[in-house]
Amino acid sequence: MAAIWAGIDAGKTHHHCVAIDESGQRLLSRRVANDEPELLELLAEVLTFGETVTWGIDLADGGAALAITILLNHDQPVHYISGRAVHRASESYRGEGKTDAKDAAVIADQVRIRQDLHPLRASDGTVTDLKILTGRRTDLVADRTRTVNRLRAQLTGVFPGLERALDLTNIGPLVLLTGYQTPAAIRRIGAKQLETWLRNRHVLRADQLAKTALQAAERQHTSLPGEKLTAQLVHTLAKEVMALNQLVAELDKAIEARFRDHHTFDVITSLPGLGVILGAEFLAATGGDMTAFGTADRLAGFGGVAPVPRDSGKISGNLRRPQRYNRRLQRVFYISALFSIRHCEASRQFYDRKRAEGKHHTQAVLALARRRVNVLWALLRDGRCYELTPPSALAT
Repeated sequence: MAAIWAGIDAGKTHHHCVAIDESGQRLLSRRVANDEPELLELLAEVLTFGETVTWGIDLADGGAALAITILLNHDQPVHYISGRAVHRASESYRGEGKTDAKDAAVIADQVRIRQDLHPLRASDGTVTDLKILTGRRTDLVADRTRTVNRLRAQLTGVFPGLERALDLTNIGPLVLLTGYQTPAAIRRIGAKQLETWLRNRHVLRADQLAKTALQAAERQHTSLPGEKLTAQLVHTLAKEVMALNQLVAELDKAIEARFRDHHTFDVITSLPGLGVILGAEFLAATGGDMTAFGTADRLAGFGGVAPVPRDSGKISGNLRRPQRYNRRLQRVFYISALFSIRHCEASRQFYDRKRAEGKHHTQAVLALARRRVNVLWALLRDGRCYELTPPSALAT
């Protein structure tokens, strides 16, 4: 029986599937509910057209998780093609309209003619859990950043001097704002009593914080409009930031505990700058299976740290930053490279050499991140931890 290609335009409640043969002729086109019995029925129906079916889908998780898992459990090859790629490819197909059926047909045909699509593989339980945990952590950190910005805006409206003096990412200033938010209130309590109040709430360097707050209060004796209500909002927002800090801390413990269960934990965290949280995000973004990428170059391209050529006509050797890559993975590579500059002499020397060559800070860090991808790739390939002196050098 002939080979078949099937494309699924995934949705939240329903998917649309189109199956085509070697010539691109449609064999099946129908809507199916995101429900296990109907998905199994679809699989059986598509398999009647051919023994070999290659599937394509435009989502890698979320609403497509059930369909992907069913296909993988039945040993069906599934390839991922991004929605952006589908949209761009659809421009070269007949018709201007956009429908689920057309998108599914485009997906099927792209899987048929392209050999570079990323295959989806069943991830182990640890990687799946880390995807969930790190995704939740990203949401909490974003919520915390928004809340801190709101807190700064409200505090600036009534007490700008204190807002400038405090680092609201630290717990001490947040504790202070849960009790005192206006210049008059801080002057009334005084430095000594404020220090005692802070110490009773286990604030580190309470004397310095109390002194800083009192100095800011002495420089403002004007009561601004809406001060009383704004002070209440500052109190509430400070409490919210503290609560979010607690949630993030608890989640970090859960991430570390789950990450330690994975066999690559020691290898990944041995690389300077790649700690528990960044290592867990790397594992969640890549699945930990380097064979899915084939080479370190493809991993670097997927992570957005490999430049892409932009040559045309007489212009050659023109490189630019890529446009299509995994943003979260690029953040992991970039931030870990920044940390490694502080804690690893070899990374620092590489960074300094790139700066001496005339590269800007960001360019030098990205160059370091690209070099570190090769190192991490080799470590995971060989299953060994990072050493300052490679084994080959020791042998010679």
